[in-house]
Amino acid sequence: MLNVKEMLEELKASPYEEIEVVTPHTGVIQFVGLKAGDRVAGPGGKWNEKPGSVLATLTREKNKKNICATQKGVVTDIAADLEGQFVEAGVRLLTIRHFLSKDEVIARILKKALYLFCAPERAKYYFVPEIDGKIKAGGEQSVKPRDGMEMFIVSRMKRETPLAYSGPEGIIYAVYFQQGDNVDGGQPLIGVCQESQLTLIQDVVNRVQGEWEEQD
Repeated sequence: MLNVKEMLEELKASPYEEIEVVTPHTGVIQFVGLKAGDRVAGPGGKWNEKPGSVLATLTREKNKKNICATQKGVVTDIAADLEGQFVEAGVRLLTIRHFLSKDEVIARILKKALYLFCAPERAKYYFVPEIDGKIKAGGEQSVKPRDGMEMFIVSRMKRETPLAYSGPEGIIYAVYFQQGDNVDGGQPLIGVCQESQLTLIQDVVNRVQGEWEEQD
């Protein structure tokens, strides 16, 4: 049984994630004057096409590359001793403390509460036409997966094969992929909720919407 109060209290006690920023390749590091406690912005634009705040530059063979924030948050624990030093790939430069939004909290809770049916391999995934039509007409929760039900088309190397759902019977509560996009193996395609748990899960969502205090 899902313990709503316990899950919310755990997240309230640690309402952020720590993102380590590391060097993508070798080169000479130069920071841009950031101090611990400074706020940085993540990518922006409709498709996140605008890079986040510049954190440092990495120069290799006279080519200077910006290292940008991948999430908004507060800068902590800067490795200032690396300034002007040649470093290898994968060296930690600083940490960004990213405070979770309501949507991110809800997504984390749902991934614990739902049964996640995952992609078996990296490929493009589509719902079969019947399922796609139901979702477009009545929403995700109009579809009730059952074990062995053919639900997906897997497109890889110009070959398309059917993929059946395996797992408990329920309703689709969340869809985690865009049709036609590449999905890595092991990443969730859908989150399925047992009908008896639907009211409880909706209560979780409502409580987060009402109780979670977002930080800029």
